[in-house]
Amino acid sequence: MKRVLLVIDVQYEYFTGKMPVTYPEGSFENILKAVDAANRTQMGVILIRHEAPQKDAATFVKNSREWNILEELLKKEHLYIIDKKMPGSFTGTELEDLLKKMGIDTVVISGYMTQMCCDSTARQAVHLGFSVEFLSDATGTLDVSNYAGQITAKELHNAILVTQAMRFSKVISTADWIEGLNEK
Repeated sequence: MKRVLLVIDVQYEYFTGKMPVTYPEGSFENILKAVDAANRTQMGVILIRHEAPQKDAATFVKNSREWNILEELLKKEHLYIIDKKMPGSFTGTELEDLLKKMGIDTVVISGYMTQMCCDSTARQAVHLGFSVEFLSDATGTLDVSNYAGQITAKELHNAILVTQAMRFSKVISTADWIEGLNEK
Protein backbone atom coordinates (compact mmCIF):
# COMPACT_ATOMS: atom_id res chain seq x y z
CA MET A 1 0.00 0.00 0.00
CA LYS A 2 1.39 3.39 -1.01
CA ARG A 3 -0.48 6.27 0.59
CA VAL A 4 -0.59 10.01 0.29
CA LEU A 5 -2.19 12.40 2.80
CA LEU A 6 -4.48 14.98 1.21
CA VAL A 7 -4.99 18.07 3.34
CA ILE A 8 -8.03 19.71 1.81
CA ASP A 9 -8.83 23.42 2.05
CA VAL A 10 -7.23 24.23 5.41
CA GLN A 11 -7.56 27.92 4.61
CA TYR A 12 -8.16 31.01 6.71
CA GLU A 13 -11.77 31.19 5.42
CA TYR A 14 -12.59 28.37 7.87
CA PHE A 15 -10.88 30.08 10.80
CA THR A 16 -11.13 33.87 10.50
CA GLY A 17 -13.44 34.18 7.49
CA LYS A 18 -17.16 33.82 6.89
CA MET A 19 -17.32 30.03 7.38
CA PRO A 20 -15.75 29.11 10.74
CA VAL A 21 -15.51 25.34 11.25
CA THR A 22 -16.96 24.35 14.63
CA TYR A 23 -17.05 20.54 14.72
CA PRO A 24 -15.34 18.39 15.77
CA GLU A 25 -13.31 20.30 18.31
CA GLY A 26 -9.59 19.86 17.74
CA SER A 27 -9.84 19.01 14.05
CA PHE A 28 -7.01 21.36 13.09
CA GLU A 29 -4.71 19.92 15.77
CA ASN A 30 -5.49 16.43 14.42
CA ILE A 31 -4.68 17.57 10.88
CA LEU A 32 -1.29 18.77 12.11
CA LYS A 33 -0.72 15.45 13.91
CA ALA A 34 -1.58 13.55 10.71
CA VAL A 35 0.83 15.69 8.69
CA ASP A 36 3.59 15.14 11.25
CA ALA A 37 2.98 11.37 11.19
CA ALA A 38 2.99 11.33 7.40
CA ASN A 39 6.27 13.24 7.35
CA ARG A 40 7.84 10.91 9.94
CA THR A 41 6.99 7.88 7.78
CA GLN A 42 8.01 9.54 4.48
CA MET A 43 4.42 9.51 3.25
CA GLY A 44 3.73 12.30 0.79
CA VAL A 45 1.56 15.22 1.88
CA ILE A 46 -0.38 17.21 -0.71
CA LEU A 47 -2.14 20.45 0.23
CA ILE A 48 -5.32 21.33 -1.64
CA ARG A 49 -6.50 24.96 -1.91
CA HIS A 50 -9.97 26.05 -2.98
CA GLU A 51 -10.68 29.13 -5.05
CA ALA A 52 -14.18 30.40 -5.77
CA PRO A 53 -14.76 30.42 -9.53
CA GLN A 54 -17.47 33.13 -9.37
CA LYS A 55 -16.33 36.68 -10.11
CA ASP A 56 -18.56 38.08 -7.34
CA ALA A 57 -17.67 35.44 -4.72
CA ALA A 58 -17.87 36.38 -1.05
CA THR A 59 -15.60 33.54 0.10
CA PHE A 60 -12.39 31.87 -1.11
CA VAL A 61 -11.45 34.86 -3.24
CA LYS A 62 -8.06 34.18 -4.83
CA ASN A 63 -5.20 36.08 -3.23
CA SER A 64 -7.34 37.25 -0.30
CA ARG A 65 -6.15 36.45 3.23
CA GLU A 66 -8.99 33.94 3.66
CA TRP A 67 -7.91 32.08 0.48
CA ASN A 68 -4.47 31.39 1.95
CA ILE A 69 -3.56 28.09 3.57
CA LEU A 70 -2.87 28.44 7.30
CA GLU A 71 0.74 29.43 7.88
CA GLU A 72 1.27 26.73 10.52
CA LEU A 73 0.39 24.09 7.94
CA LEU A 74 2.45 25.68 5.15
CA LYS A 75 5.54 25.46 7.36
CA LYS A 76 5.21 21.67 7.46
CA GLU A 77 6.81 19.49 4.81
CA HIS A 78 4.55 18.92 1.80
CA LEU A 79 5.12 17.88 -1.80
CA TYR A 80 2.63 20.03 -3.69
CA ILE A 81 -0.17 22.56 -3.47
CA ILE A 82 -3.03 21.73 -5.81
CA ASP A 83 -5.44 24.56 -6.64
CA LYS A 84 -9.05 23.66 -7.39
CA LYS A 85 -12.29 25.48 -8.18
CA MET A 86 -14.78 22.67 -7.53
CA PRO A 87 -15.51 20.63 -4.39
CA GLY A 88 -13.80 17.49 -5.72
CA SER A 89 -10.01 17.76 -5.63
CA PHE A 90 -9.69 15.76 -8.86
CA THR A 91 -11.98 17.98 -10.97
CA GLY A 92 -9.99 20.21 -13.31
CA THR A 93 -6.69 19.53 -11.51
CA GLU A 94 -3.57 17.48 -12.09
CA LEU A 95 -4.14 15.43 -8.91
CA GLU A 96 -5.02 12.11 -10.58
CA ASP A 97 -2.01 12.20 -12.92
CA LEU A 98 0.27 13.19 -10.06
CA LEU A 99 -0.91 10.31 -7.85
CA LYS A 100 -0.51 7.81 -10.67
CA LYS A 101 3.05 9.04 -11.37
CA MET A 102 3.81 8.64 -7.65
CA GLY A 103 2.45 5.07 -7.65
CA ILE A 104 -0.19 5.93 -5.05
CA ASP A 105 -3.01 3.45 -4.44
CA THR A 106 -4.51 4.93 -1.24
CA VAL A 107 -5.49 8.49 -0.40
CA VAL A 108 -5.99 9.68 3.15
CA ILE A 109 -8.58 12.43 3.53
CA SER A 110 -8.21 15.30 6.01
CA GLY A 111 -9.37 18.91 5.95
CA TYR A 112 -12.55 20.89 5.38
CA MET A 113 -15.51 20.61 4.94
CA THR A 114 -16.51 17.07 5.76
CA GLN A 115 -19.69 17.04 3.67
CA MET A 116 -18.42 19.01 0.72
CA CYS A 117 -14.82 18.88 -0.47
CA CYS A 118 -13.69 15.95 1.73
CA ASP A 119 -16.71 13.81 0.82
CA SER A 120 -16.52 14.73 -2.88
CA THR A 121 -12.80 13.99 -3.08
CA ALA A 122 -13.20 10.63 -1.31
CA ARG A 123 -15.98 9.57 -3.68
CA GLN A 124 -13.99 10.69 -6.73
CA ALA A 125 -10.96 8.77 -5.49
CA VAL A 126 -12.97 5.55 -5.20
CA HIS A 127 -14.41 6.06 -8.69
CA LEU A 128 -10.84 6.45 -9.99
CA GLY A 129 -9.71 3.19 -8.38
CA PHE A 130 -7.98 4.46 -5.24
CA SER A 131 -8.57 3.11 -1.74
CA VAL A 132 -9.57 5.79 0.76
CA GLU A 133 -8.94 6.37 4.44
CA PHE A 134 -11.09 9.14 5.90
CA LEU A 135 -9.81 10.73 9.12
CA SER A 136 -12.94 11.18 11.24
CA ASP A 137 -11.53 13.81 13.60
CA ALA A 138 -9.14 15.52 11.15
CA THR A 139 -12.04 16.67 8.98
CA GLY A 140 -14.65 19.19 10.08
CA THR A 141 -17.68 21.27 9.30
CA LEU A 142 -20.15 23.83 10.63
CA ASP A 143 -23.90 24.17 11.16
CA VAL A 144 -25.73 24.47 7.85
CA SER A 145 -29.05 26.15 7.18
CA ASN A 146 -30.59 26.79 3.78
CA TYR A 147 -33.90 26.59 1.94
CA ALA A 148 -33.90 22.78 2.25
CA GLY A 149 -33.60 22.82 6.04
CA GLN A 150 -31.02 22.95 8.75
CA ILE A 151 -28.60 20.55 10.35
CA THR A 152 -26.05 20.83 13.13
CA ALA A 153 -22.37 20.41 12.41
CA LYS A 154 -22.28 17.27 14.56
CA GLU A 155 -25.22 15.66 12.76
CA LEU A 156 -23.86 16.58 9.35
CA HIS A 157 -20.34 15.37 10.13
CA ASN A 158 -21.57 12.09 11.56
CA ALA A 159 -23.95 11.48 8.64
CA ILE A 160 -21.07 11.82 6.17
CA LEU A 161 -18.83 9.52 8.21
CA VAL A 162 -21.55 6.85 8.29
CA THR A 163 -22.11 7.23 4.53
CA GLN A 164 -18.38 7.10 3.79
CA ALA A 165 -18.08 3.91 5.86
CA MET A 166 -20.94 2.29 3.95
CA ARG A 167 -19.14 2.15 0.63
CA PHE A 168 -16.36 4.60 0.04
CA SER A 169 -13.80 4.81 2.82
CA LYS A 170 -12.24 3.25 5.83
CA VAL A 171 -13.30 5.81 8.44
CA ILE A 172 -10.71 6.02 11.21
CA SER A 173 -9.64 8.39 13.98
CA THR A 174 -6.34 10.18 13.61
CA ALA A 175 -4.87 8.41 16.66
CA ASP A 176 -5.80 4.96 15.32
CA TRP A 177 -4.47 5.86 11.87
CA ILE A 178 -1.15 7.03 13.32
CA GLU A 179 -0.93 3.90 15.47
CA GLY A 180 -1.40 1.80 12.33
CA LEU A 181 1.44 3.68 10.63
CA ASN A 182 3.72 3.09 13.60
CA GLU A 183 3.06 -0.65 13.48
CA LYS A 184 4.43 -0.94 9.95
